[in-house]
Amino acid sequence: MSKKQYSLFLFIAISICVIGCKDDVLPKPKSYLSLNYPEPKYESFDKTCGYTFDYNTLGKVVEEGNCNFRIEYPSLKATVYLNYKPVNKNIDLLLRDAQKLTYEHVIKADGISEQPYINKERKAFGMFYEVGGNAASQSQFYLTDSTKHFLVGSVYFYAKPNYDSVLPAADYIKTDLRVLMESLKWK
Repeated sequence: MSKKQYSLFLFIAISICVIGCKDDVLPKPKSYLSLNYPEPKYESFDKTCGYTFDYNTLGKVVEEGNCNFRIEYPSLKATVYLNYKPVNKNIDLLLRDAQKLTYEHVIKADGISEQPYINKERKAFGMFYEVGGNAASQSQFYLTDSTKHFLVGSVYFYAKPNYDSVLPAADYIKTDLRVLMESLKWK
């Protein structure tokens, strides 16, 4: 190749690079998985236990005995566990156990936020916990009237904890837990 041909080749190669690189390269925008869940429909659940509550009919309430229940969400691959304990001068122990249950997730959690719940009319007092990160349970709560009744609730998914993957379902069920807490009535 002659010097003239080499110069022409180099000029064409550089021209192509300059012309081809006019547009700015933009990164692809982040995309999110679009999951559409049905609009929740709530019904009252009332058994011969010390409490009643509203639940999303997407879930199925299953009795486990001793006024303990689970609400199964097969389409979301999740279960909400409700554990009832009568208060017999042991409110301090019940509160410690409920808080301990939540804070056992601190090893995997990115953070735990506490949101107090007080409903003086229904005599329902408690705490709602949101657990961030790859913890086994993303939402938990406890409710009590401080004298007779104590209820603990927690949600678990049938999958390895991966916060990004379960977040849409966890948010959906979190709303159901809040409705359950707000509708709870002691008998």
